[in-house]
Amino acid sequence: MPEQLAMENGIIPDWPAPENVAAFSTTRAGGVSEGPWASMNLGQHCGDDAQAVAENRALLEGMLAARPFWLRQVHGSHVVQHPGSLTEQLPAIEADAQVSSVAGAVCAILTADCLPVLFCDRQGSQVAAAHAGWRGLAAGVLENTIAAMNSPAHELLAWLGPAIGPAAYEVGSDVKDAFSQDQAEGANAFVSHGERWLFNLYAMARHRLQKAGVKHISGGKYCTLSDPTRFFSYRRDGVTGRMATLVWLKG
Repeated sequence: MPEQLAMENGIIPDWPAPENVAAFSTTRAGGVSEGPWASMNLGQHCGDDAQAVAENRALLEGMLAARPFWLRQVHGSHVVQHPGSLTEQLPAIEADAQVSSVAGAVCAILTADCLPVLFCDRQGSQVAAAHAGWRGLAAGVLENTIAAMNSPAHELLAWLGPAIGPAAYEVGSDVKDAFSQDQAEGANAFVSHGERWLFNLYAMARHRLQKAGVKHISGGKYCTLSDPTRFFSYRRDGVTGRMATLVWLKG
């Protein structure tokens, strides 16, 4: 059961989702990968042994309502509809968010510092998962995900999953400049740090969600970089695995 997995090795979102909405994030624990990918690496293209990744994905799938739909994430803003029931894994579609209103269809996002954002509506009729690194966030992946859902933004709930924290995410002026449209309301997301900046990815995501009309936003309490026991972190380790954040409607 997902609840058992989350209690042992993962994280159950702290959001007031309807009872028929299930969601959780994996951590790096509980799999078979070794070395820098130890142990629950779910990413296929980060240098890990392909068989180990396949075993990890099989372990995950055995605890879910159905096979997750994996995307080929490119730090963009494209959103796709989940294809529905999966009897086998389809070729990955290039996108950074997915939406579903089909019971049992598991939406999945892979991260290792970038921000995973889950959505559902208050009626429990649809869910979505988005990959929001700084590039995707600046490009509008959250706004596009909201637009792809069949509910007004104020009827949506959002949960911010494990990502690099504000005290650890050092960026250059190029990142700050990418959010120039947000400088008035979102200026608190950047704190001067010598000649660079500390970027609060959580704060910027909250700002962009609120600006889009989302009223209820939960989560945003983790730092993947500063917690190597629980989380993979690309910024910290370079060669590392990927965690999954998943959401679906119960059948």
